[in-house]
Amino acid sequence: MSRHLSPTADNALASQLELAFEDNRLAAQLYGDFDQNLALVEQRLKVSAIPRGNHVLLKGAASAVDQARRVLESLYGSLEEGRTVDISEVDGVIRMIQTEDSQLTLPTLERKGKVRMAQIATRKSTVVARTPAQDGYMRAMDRAELVFGVGPAGTGKTYLAVAHAASLLERGDINRIILSRPAVEAGERLGFLPGDMKEKVDPYLRPLYDALFDMMKPENVERCITSGIIEVAPLAFMRGRTLANAVVILDEAQNTTSMQMKMFLTRLGENSKMIVTGDPTQVDLPRGEKSGLVEAINLLDGVEGVHITRFNDKDVVRHALVGRIVRAYEADTAKRLAEKAIEGATR
Repeated sequence: MSRHLSPTADNALASQLELAFEDNRLAAQLYGDFDQNLALVEQRLKVSAIPRGNHVLLKGAASAVDQARRVLESLYGSLEEGRTVDISEVDGVIRMIQTEDSQLTLPTLERKGKVRMAQIATRKSTVVARTPAQDGYMRAMDRAELVFGVGPAGTGKTYLAVAHAASLLERGDINRIILSRPAVEAGERLGFLPGDMKEKVDPYLRPLYDALFDMMKPENVERCITSGIIEVAPLAFMRGRTLANAVVILDEAQNTTSMQMKMFLTRLGENSKMIVTGDPTQVDLPRGEKSGLVEAINLLDGVEGVHITRFNDKDVVRHALVGRIVRAYEADTAKRLAEKAIEGATR
């Protein structure tokens, strides 16, 4: 790969850079169908990216051109390693490049160097981190026994937790995956619902199943569920158990009470990991009931073996509108809290 950089005549702060990629076939994959990958780079980084065969001419502000170079070189490196590059990975690399090294949860981005994003691989699929918070979260799941992923919807908290569990199961590092959610809508009174236990809790665990089917073949998932290798259980049924050689995932944990959360966390056994996910701003507990998730992240922050990843609206990887919706709700919440504080101060 060769480069040629020169300042433009009309603006000392602007520059142009020509990249040359050795493999024409990989260059075509890098550009994407109808050059859609280059179009996203242009849109997000405010540069011009003009393909000419296996060459790309970048024009724009010097800093933006350098970012675009790093994005394209990182993506090309992925292609050389045999990975596919789609629009979501382009988006992820751009996000990583745009984030300063000091803002990363873990030191995974070398300034001016190639982005090395965390990955989770199973036989069916490979998931690559798309934001710095996801990168830190994925690496933390490798290193810590207890990981909390907290933040708004659409940030990948649950999906990545299930992907990590599926990867460990396929490698033989664990014997079981245990999935749990507090069934708040049913008041944990699942006996009033029709069907057997699996049928009772399935509606609450659908997002976990969806992630499993993305990472594992459907027949493997069904076989593991039938044999008990993958177990689904309402939180209330965890009491009295010790969970060893397993990854235990508690989803929607903001809807646990303090006692439920303590009970769950103390189930951790040998060679096990626990991953707890939730959004502290979406508590469905009765008014006045303290969220076990909020209490736990306050009490356990800084405890050895515990890692807390905090996501925000910038980490939303669903439709771009989801991020704007999250920001609107957060702004409204902040406004109402400020009004309550003023009202309390004037009494």
